Amino acid sequence: MSKKNKSQEHYFSSAPKSDECFGIIRASLRGRNFEFMTSASVFSKKKVDLGTHVLVDAMVLPQKGSVLDIGCGYGVVGITAATSNSKLHVVMTDVNMRAVRLAKQNLQTNHIKNAEVRHGDLYEPVLGLIFDCVLSNPPVSAGMDVVKAIIEGAPQMMVPGGSFQMVIRSKIGAKILPETFCNAFGNCEVLARESGYRVLMGKLSV
Repeated sequence: MSKKNKSQEHYFSSAPKSDECFGIIRASLRGRNFEFMTSASVFSKKKVDLGTHVLVDAMVLPQKGSVLDIGCGYGVVGITAATSNSKLHVVMTDVNMRAVRLAKQNLQTNHIKNAEVRHGDLYEPVLGLIFDCVLSNPPVSAGMDVVKAIIEGAPQMMVPGGSFQMVIRSKIGAKILPETFCNAFGNCEVLARESGYRVLMGKLSV
């Protein structure tokens, strides 16, 4: 791949062609220490990004049941959720096959038994399943149409009373996305505001 093409390759590419360049990130999240393997052409390969930190700190998890981490990258959100409560079953999905391989490796590295990783676009890998909670740090670089598709598709994947939680940069989504949440769920709550990010939550009516 030429230098130009490498620079144009995004982390939401299904099959990245850039050379793999592995690294290790160590992070403390919700009072626990984790180690994550990363590589080129995955999101935030050098450190756990601030938006993910804000989502992980703010996310409200069910006491039991199933959780979906859509667009999981190398697995930070889903792995932290799984570690927080052994009664949860966490499904992590990503369109980027390299990210999927890394997330699977990171499940093993962090000794996670109550989670799995699936490859595919948006909700396609989990069609037929329903979740108590859906979490998303969306691929904003893919465009707002993709972000909105994640929000609008969530209610069909959730149990009554389930919650959908998404982190977004305030300057990008503060005005647009609450309306999208309200159209999808009939409500929108701000769980957290920190360092230019917001965590928005929509709850499905019972």
